[in-house]
Amino acid sequence: MESRGSVPARPPSYERVWRFTAPTVDASVPRARHAVRDLLERQEVPVADDVVQGLLLVVSELVTNAVRHAALLSPQMAVEVAVGAEWVRVAVEDDHPYRPKALEADHGRTGGRGLLLVREITREAGGSCDVEHTPSGGKVVWAALPR
Repeated sequence: MESRGSVPARPPSYERVWRFTAPTVDASVPRARHAVRDLLERQEVPVADDVVQGLLLVVSELVTNAVRHAALLSPQMAVEVAVGAEWVRVAVEDDHPYRPKALEADHGRTGGRGLLLVREITREAGGSCDVEHTPSGGKVVWAALPR
């Protein structure tokens, strides 16, 4: 994953942060996407529709990656939505130590393009994304998009 130099890795002050946990299972993918959408609507976060659609796709991809690659070592994951004055940041945290890399697309194989998609959505929106290690030895994968 890459982070753009003009965008702070973590926007300095969030107005609100919401966090929820979910089991690292397939059913959590649509549940997380719907929870994020409902949260943004309920809290009346002023975010453009195209940004919301990008965020929801990012959440789907990040939760899917946690389910596919981290479930064995991380039966639970956390999803975080943080809203700042200029940014909306979504993050998925799990307890697996493996740091994923956005691989070049292998046209002969299905799957494996989720992080490339996250990186592209983020880049096109003028945001940033990255992977960080957690103090517990896991990781958090996040993307911040301008509101």
